Amino acid sequence: MSKKGRYIAWGTAAAVVAAGGVVMAQSSMAATTWPAQKTFTGRAFDTCTAPSQAAMKAWKADGYYGGAAVYVGGRNRGCAQPNLTASWVKAANTAGWKLVPIYVGAQPPCQTGTKSEKLSTSTATAASLGATDGKDAVAKAAALGMKAGSAVYLDMESYDVTNTSCNNAVLAYVRSFSKTLRDKTYRAGYYGFSTSSAKAVATAANRTDLPGNLWYALYDGKVTTTTDWPWNAQLYTGHSRAHQYQVNSKETRKGYTLTVDRDYWDGPVAIV
Repeated sequence: MSKKGRYIAWGTAAAVVAAGGVVMAQSSMAATTWPAQKTFTGRAFDTCTAPSQAAMKAWKADGYYGGAAVYVGGRNRGCAQPNLTASWVKAANTAGWKLVPIYVGAQPPCQTGTKSEKLSTSTATAASLGATDGKDAVAKAAALGMKAGSAVYLDMESYDVTNTSCNNAVLAYVRSFSKTLRDKTYRAGYYGFSTSSAKAVATAANRTDLPGNLWYALYDGKVTTTTDWPWNAQLYTGHSRAHQYQVNSKETRKGYTLTVDRDYWDGPVAIV
């Protein structure tokens, strides 16, 4: 289980969320003047609790990583964030970090081994919650100084994609979340596992309202988003991919030790 999965497992048990239905439609990006995408290509790391400013400064000086993912919110964000404030984001951006906002929303109804808040199997209910969480994700990112045009990545942990009702609920939630972000002029990204949650999005026959950027977990140690890309090579091209290739890497850089997941990035990040 990834570090993210363990954080969710450690969270407080909660009932399945219930809400009303929502009508889903194809969103149009053409009607809105979008800020230019801020793209980062290079090594990045993610860790549950945003490090101190001193650690971020030291790690930037080391030069190995150029991007850093931070957990901006979500009902299943299972880690405290004493450092993550608008001033922290501004300081990290000024230091040269390319920041990746992650939002840990509701998890699959058929997910096992965790106490996370889960989706209903009703696609209408899941879609309604996707809209609610999408609005919250934008609000959380904006409060940290991540402006319109930023990418926000929805974290979806592993589940049984052969469970049809479960998979349909997840996709309804993801589509609604992504459409809501786009309606508010934020770019929609998605984190998932190459064998399950990312696979569900990458192989969905209906591409309507799916996220435009895919961050896939495949722990093969390969620093790439191309040579081990598991799906149709025509998908998520043009700086729209990221690859989490190693987890739980304990590293000391310039005197500061962190345990991180390693990523290779070629996609949009936050505009600060």
